[in-house]
Amino acid sequence: MIDRKPARRLTALLASAAVTRAATTLLRSRAPGGPDRWQRKNYAGRAVELYAGPAAAIGAASGAVALPARTRAAAALAVLAAGACGAYDDTAGEGDPRRGFRAHLGALRDGEVTSGAVKLFGVSAAGLAAGALLKERPVDKLLAGVVIAGTAHFVNLVDVRPGRAAGAVVGLGAPGLLRRGTAGVLAAASVGAAVAVLPDDIGERAMIGDAGAHALGAALGTAIVAGNARLGLTAHAAALVAAAVCGERVSAVAGSRG
Repeated sequence: MIDRKPARRLTALLASAAVTRAATTLLRSRAPGGPDRWQRKNYAGRAVELYAGPAAAIGAASGAVALPARTRAAAALAVLAAGACGAYDDTAGEGDPRRGFRAHLGALRDGEVTSGAVKLFGVSAAGLAAGALLKERPVDKLLAGVVIAGTAHFVNLVDVRPGRAAGAVVGLGAPGLLRRGTAGVLAAASVGAAVAVLPDDIGERAMIGDAGAHALGAALGTAIVAGNARLGLTAHAAALVAAAVCGERVSAVAGSRG
């Protein structure tokens, strides 16, 4: 059902966008650890900033502040934990050529804990914990966790060129802006943060990195969970698992040719 009173959704969208921009400016002015720590080369070899990723995580989480405490806690946990795990991989995993679940789980089996494995388990645990807060029945809690973590992974999976990840969140989250209640507010929070980072991302002045991609994906995942019952959760979970499997195959082929 379409909500005829969009004020809360508009407020969440504008708030998340404003907080994201403000957080970007603050991080740029302070540059924790020094400016060099926040510089990377993108796919084309251009120097870009990493401030947008953590800023997007903060902005997406802030859009849920007006929601009930349990939902607010779930959104904050999913988004901030996913962003933190992604940020860890952005720093500790810099220069590591391994990609995909299989590569990191294989390293773990050999006794090496990669930053990618930490990210995988951290995002998954946060997704399950957030899902447990959003749903009541055990099966629904599990499905919700799969959807949140799976959406975070999916958005990171499409982050192969400037604007792809943030653009995907805007495109997938936009229909959610028509939903009433909690689902609409959470969709607005994810879209607002994504819109805020999109110009610099497309303009190749910044990259959102794993921190931003995972955080925005987790934010979108919480909106999907809030707006769906078991049947919808099952369909989304199946689609996300299929996307992850396809992504693994692509990574394996790319790795074998690299």
